[in-house]
Amino acid sequence: MSDSEPRQPTRQDLIRWSEALAGIAKTGLGFTESLYERERFEEVLAVAADIAHAAAGDFDPDHQIEEWMGQVGQGVPGYVTPKVGVAAVVGNDKDEILLVQRADSGIWLYPTGWADIGYSASEVAVKEVREETGIECEVLRMIGVLDGLRLGFTRVPMYLLVFHCRATGGTLERHPLECAAVGWFSEENLPWPVAGYPSWGNHAFAAIRGEHVDVLYDPPRAQPWNE
Repeated sequence: MSDSEPRQPTRQDLIRWSEALAGIAKTGLGFTESLYERERFEEVLAVAADIAHAAAGDFDPDHQIEEWMGQVGQGVPGYVTPKVGVAAVVGNDKDEILLVQRADSGIWLYPTGWADIGYSASEVAVKEVREETGIECEVLRMIGVLDGLRLGFTRVPMYLLVFHCRATGGTLERHPLECAAVGWFSEENLPWPVAGYPSWGNHAFAAIRGEHVDVLYDPPRAQPWNE
């Protein structure tokens, strides 16, 4: 494809654009008292729902608009930002990684969960590992701050904080509701599919082997909506 030819949008592009428009509209609704502006922001939500419908097929635009409207707050609490997720790349003495198979999708990934109020991010990492896999671990350092929506991990706008952890004890035992399976896997013997592995796999295993790794993050794009 030449530089002059437009790039065809992907399904993930449509989801990302839809959520971005919805975020702008919900924030606007949270800060304005103008009836005219509210009507305009509600129109933006309708457009965002149509984009999501184009991406998902069986998606119900009216239901999504109703859900978005229910999320509108007032003032600062109404400023829409990405949710925060916490993830743990847990290694053992064999340089294996701890992975869970999500019960809802069948996709494999390292343990993850939403950040809980009252816990630090690293405490959430330890808690999620224990709850999802039965393994006890200690946090060594942060190795990633990722945009889950940009990478296609989720349809929910989310920043994912990734910690490198080391197993210290426990016994493998999957969470009965959240996980279909759990296990330790070497770099050469991974289950499939593993969500987003090309974007984080080498980085994670380098950390597990004890190599120095910088914090992985999504670099700024010259054109955020076209890349």
